[in-house]
Amino acid sequence: MSRINDEMSNGCQCQGRKDRQPNAILFNILSRRDGRAPATGGGTEYGSRPHNCHCATRRTVCLKAPEETCQVASGVLVKTIHFMKSLPSFQQLPPKDQLSLLQSCWAPLFILGLAQEGVDFEVTDTPVTSMLKRILLTGKEHRGPREADRAQPTLAGVHKLKSCLDKFWSLDLSPKEYAYLKGAMLFNPDVPQLKAALFIEGLQQEAQRALREVVLPLHPQDRGRFARILLTASALKTINPSLVTELFFRPVIGQADLLELLAEMLFTR
Repeated sequence: MSRINDEMSNGCQCQGRKDRQPNAILFNILSRRDGRAPATGGGTEYGSRPHNCHCATRRTVCLKAPEETCQVASGVLVKTIHFMKSLPSFQQLPPKDQLSLLQSCWAPLFILGLAQEGVDFEVTDTPVTSMLKRILLTGKEHRGPREADRAQPTLAGVHKLKSCLDKFWSLDLSPKEYAYLKGAMLFNPDVPQLKAALFIEGLQQEAQRALREVVLPLHPQDRGRFARILLTASALKTINPSLVTELFFRPVIGQADLLELLAEMLFTR
């Protein structure tokens, strides 16, 4: 995939471990941190590996240019909340329903915003010094439960996110297509404990109908485009919101709760 940066195409970290001497202190600390038994080899080398290797699922990453990327991402997030606040039908919902939809839909809407604005980014391996500092200076016994259980972004998670972005870029949606698709994603009647679920379902159907009416005149020869758009959008729900939070916003907000900040933005008039 052309947009996946070089860091993501490197090989497996455990290549050749059996042939190396153990890096007893560092590697065993890091192994215990993610639940693995201490291995018999250390070091990092990215080479070819068989398909049954799952190192990418454990390999933590961070933004290569956090200052620039986080600034752009923050702008997209502000626009996302503004989009929600600008919809009269959303404002008519009970506050608890607004909050439930925000909690459920902010990440997919944010990713749509990244796609619409063509935001690309690169990641790199989490520095070992940074990992050691978290382990030795901010041990689990000194952290709150949220921080202790917080999962760091993985290469596999970022790959999935970038794959979604690539699919939207290949669709080349118009601004109106993005707008109605966002409405269809926002008004999700399947969110638990909604008081106005039937009304929200009607709003979703209205947004989907409007999207179809936009798609057909723009692409009269492409009868399957509407279905492909919805199918691609459904993949957004597979992206863990914690990945988005930790990758794009943790460097900015520190230990603050992002959902609390978003709720404050939403209900501030």
